[in-house]
Amino acid sequence: MAKTSSEGDSPTASRTGSRSRMGESSLKGCGFSSFTGFRAEKEDVLRLAMPRYLRSAMLDCIKKKDVDAGDRHFQTSGSEDDPCENPVVVFINPRSGGRNGSVLQDRLQHMISQEQVFDLHNVKPDEFVRYGLGCLEKWAEKDNNAKETRKNIRVVVAGGDGTVGWVLGCLGVLHEKDQFPVPPVAIIPLGTGNDLARSFGWGGSFPFARRSAIKRALQRATNGRICHLDSWHVVVQMPGGEVVDPPHSLKTTEVCDVDQNLKIEGCVPDKVNCYEGVFYNYFSIGMDAQVAYGFHHLRNEKPYLAQGPISNKIIYSGYSCSQGWFLTPCMSDPSLSVRAIVALNLHSYGSGRNPWGNLKPDYLQKRGFVEAHVDDGILEIFGLKQGWHASFVMVELISAKHIAQASSIRLELSGGDWRDAFLQMDGEPWKQPMSKEYSTIVEIKRVPFPSVMVNGE
Repeated sequence: MAKTSSEGDSPTASRTGSRSRMGESSLKGCGFSSFTGFRAEKEDVLRLAMPRYLRSAMLDCIKKKDVDAGDRHFQTSGSEDDPCENPVVVFINPRSGGRNGSVLQDRLQHMISQEQVFDLHNVKPDEFVRYGLGCLEKWAEKDNNAKETRKNIRVVVAGGDGTVGWVLGCLGVLHEKDQFPVPPVAIIPLGTGNDLARSFGWGGSFPFARRSAIKRALQRATNGRICHLDSWHVVVQMPGGEVVDPPHSLKTTEVCDVDQNLKIEGCVPDKVNCYEGVFYNYFSIGMDAQVAYGFHHLRNEKPYLAQGPISNKIIYSGYSCSQGWFLTPCMSDPSLSVRAIVALNLHSYGSGRNPWGNLKPDYLQKRGFVEAHVDDGILEIFGLKQGWHASFVMVELISAKHIAQASSIRLELSGGDWRDAFLQMDGEPWKQPMSKEYSTIVEIKRVPFPSVMVNGE
């Protein structure tokens, strides 16, 4: 069974944000044939490229994992290096976007510089934060280029929602250490759902075939207005001895920071295992997470089936039908009013749908709700019934079953006929073992500082 409790169901929170020439390059195939003969003006490139000594120093620090490793570049730098007006770094997952990711990586390196475009398989975001930005901070008082670059640098993430969340999580460490400003994040959407990208004006897909798409994306990344996004901390406390294979976004922790003052209806053993993580879009439990879990395992076992967003969605839909969601209505078990519970932070879910809906003012007042925003400190909690109900919700013919708005959430899970529960955060699912004797506790609270985003509109 799953029970929810919420605190501050309708708080009035203040919103924290507003919403050379390089020569000709021919890229054949992979949707890039239209880039043949593409030219970028020299001044456009220099606006994004850092001085050579600076980007070389940062890269050496990252590769050697040592903030002192780039010192020699500062000691030999000359006055011929011009300051960078709009410094950017790009993190790209070359496996995203079908077969286009690696081609996009090459194009970005050619337009900016090789040292400023990072393949996520080689350079991790936390390494950039610790050693790359650490290099700039070390030299900021002695080198004006380092000072201005650290102050103005922006990060572009080319990938799906999971990749964007990974980078945001690593940049969040800067808040904790009072290392400001935190670089804002822009998005080149290469994933399947791209709900984070949709929510901040970057669209649901990247127009590879459009000749000026890359240049336009970089211009928006450097000139777009800054806004904020709530992020949510999740703690899972489970009976010790249970085996779970958590997603990458969920890490083990020795400190189990659950609220001990709240009443627990079941029992908690003396020995517990704890995991924690952060999500930006949604957390869910139930049938939707089970379908996602099956889809991810199918894709890992047969990667040739998943060649891009369209094929992924077809496989996902087929897997949903095969799991019996459409064939088992809630009325077959009167104790079930919904088969999935979702806590939603964004207006976009499941590739751009808005299951919470655009609610009218009189309905909001009647239910005690407030208008939903991505930076209001509130999650929208809704339920999905059987598959047919979910289908109508996803095509926006009806809204989901509204449950509550909350500034914090606790779920208490216990086993019975079900030996496992299925949970997911931002599209990363896992199977959670259930105990008949002891409860599993899930707590969700808002991270005290917002993530910093670039609006692409």
